[in-house]
Amino acid sequence: MTPVEPNPTPAQWHRILTLLADISLFIGTRGIWVSAASHHLVIAAIVSVCYASILATGVLTLVVRHSRSLARLDLVVLLTAVTLAYCAVSVSHAFSDESILTTQAARELLAGAPVYGQQWPWLFGHGIAYTATVSGGYDFTYGYPPLTALLTAPLLWIGHGALPEALVTTSALMVGTVVMWKMLPTPWRSAATMVCLGFGMIPMYARLGYPAVVALAFLVPVVVRWTRMGAGGPADWARAACLGAACASQQLPWFLAPFLLAGVYAVRRGELGARAAAVAVGRIVAMAAGTWLLINAYFIVSEPRSWIAGITLPITQGAVIHGQGLVGISLYFTDGSDRLIWYSHAGMLLAAGLLAVFVLFVRRLGPAATVLPWCAFFLATRSQDGYYLLMTPLWLAAAVTVPQTAFTTAWQPRLLPGRRVARTVMAVGVLVPSLVAVTLAATGRPPLHMQAAAASRTPLAVKTLRVRVTNTGDAALRPHFAVTTGQGMSLYWKVLDGPPSVAGHTTATYRIQAPGGGFAVPRKGTRIRLRAFTATPMTLSSQDIHLEREPVPAK
Repeated sequence: MTPVEPNPTPAQWHRILTLLADISLFIGTRGIWVSAASHHLVIAAIVSVCYASILATGVLTLVVRHSRSLARLDLVVLLTAVTLAYCAVSVSHAFSDESILTTQAARELLAGAPVYGQQWPWLFGHGIAYTATVSGGYDFTYGYPPLTALLTAPLLWIGHGALPEALVTTSALMVGTVVMWKMLPTPWRSAATMVCLGFGMIPMYARLGYPAVVALAFLVPVVVRWTRMGAGGPADWARAACLGAACASQQLPWFLAPFLLAGVYAVRRGELGARAAAVAVGRIVAMAAGTWLLINAYFIVSEPRSWIAGITLPITQGAVIHGQGLVGISLYFTDGSDRLIWYSHAGMLLAAGLLAVFVLFVRRLGPAATVLPWCAFFLATRSQDGYYLLMTPLWLAAAVTVPQTAFTTAWQPRLLPGRRVARTVMAVGVLVPSLVAVTLAATGRPPLHMQAAAASRTPLAVKTLRVRVTNTGDAALRPHFAVTTGQGMSLYWKVLDGPPSVAGHTTATYRIQAPGGGFAVPRKGTRIRLRAFTATPMTLSSQDIHLEREPVPAK
């Protein structure tokens, strides 16, 4: 028998993976150095050392002879990435709409004041994005579970800027990355460094203080080898507690949890039977729910109604449609829809349908449990890429540690035994409602036809517009107007003259005023869209308008 080499030559794919992780650290590093070189020379020097580390590691990765040496280089890549991430947050941390609300919630918490249901409009503007609603206003309230605010509160002594929460979310990302790095098999560890820190995407969200980053960190130990959940022991309790903490950090884990629990039940039932599997999943749910309730306990007692309204706000707030998903059909490619709410219905129906298909075909779809939940957001009214990419490290964690063979004996419903085609038809059938819903949304017609012309202006800006609105439907509609030149949503224009609503099959004229004193007319060739949102029913009507700069009179 050939003896096993104690320190074998590393596999070529391991070298390449380490090298890719090392290369990925270049992304965004120049921006950190430029920001630091003017005012933070010590940070700039540290970044220069990181450059040297990246270069040296790149050389050594390709020439070391032993797996143990390459494993040490994986650690060097991780330490370099962590150093760069903290250098970035020290020179580049700014408020986002989510972080400024979370920081204010932490301040109110320390002051003993209510956190949920409070309007804080003074926080916005000056580069902080507004969340516009179809009712013509903006959401200025805290709408997330409280854990990130609770973690931020003890750090507020650092200052009144964005740094306290940026440190919380960045440190959470560092911890999550290190935990994943440690839990993955040695040859795959640099992949954890690459997807969490290397591409610059998730560290950017961490510097902006997104609560979802904290949720990601808690989900890492849950997802790594997640099919072992339900087996009992301290590790099981710890995973369940982390799941509860993730759900108390942000709402995205709410969509992942049903898939993990359904998968755990299927695996345990295949091994232990229905009763034992139900008990195992029940233990997980009880521990996760207990952790979640413990974190939320203060708010449940002190402000129960506003708390429940706050943590469900992203689902109920009626924000304007936005994102890279199918809502773009109504937002960019057509002139709107009178059935926008069906995008929301489509997203929820797809989430439910995918969960049903996952249960029906868990032996095949089990490894995709960490990816399937995010597909539903492609159909939702808020279909932003952050909902997908913020959880992508979980895709890797499951792909490496949860092989297809883990589901070989998993239980699947035997509704139609021996009829694979019929089972496939059933799976397609549970997805059809979501396709019907999104088709209804995308094929809706804009209920308002609009004609607009400048009512008052300067040579380079429009102060007011006169808009003639015709309601082609039966229901009275109350329009809220905005003018956009790109993909984002501008501030609403103020209605100076015009009726509160436009009755069905009637025409009304409005005079609307640009926010901020005027709308700067862009150069020729820029598409200018006049948009009108209504809340009941939820509709969008858009119309291209033509505004040109006037010649500036010679002095």
